[in-house]
Amino acid sequence: QVQLVESGGGLVQAGGSLRLSCTASELTFSAYTMGWFRQAAGQERDFVAGITRSYGSTQYADSVKGRFTISRDDAKNTVYLQMNSLKPEDTAVYYCAARFSGIVVSSRGSYDYWGQGTQVTVSS
Repeated sequence: QVQLVESGGGLVQAGGSLRLSCTASELTFSAYTMGWFRQAAGQERDFVAGITRSYGSTQYADSVKGRFTISRDDAKNTVYLQMNSLKPEDTAVYYCAARFSGIVVSSRGSYDYWGQGTQVTVSS
């Protein structure tokens, strides 16, 4: 069965950095567009970043542009989210998701598989 496992979350001070990883198993990883979403307490799950299969085109939410970078390593079945200049409002559970398509979309309903999430907490 398909599994997406996130790691790398934790507690960091404002202005700091974290790198999240998401490793997939039982999935032809290179055939999937990958996305990162986040859900703060009491909020909806929102799109953060996405990267297409093949060409690795990227897309970001306005709130993270210039601070976060998504990348992928198909040989390792892993997608990364490098998060710099973190702010308290970045605090959330971060989820990775896989979509059998060549296009990044921000709609969470368009993704086929989800990880269990990793907590990121940014203190002020």
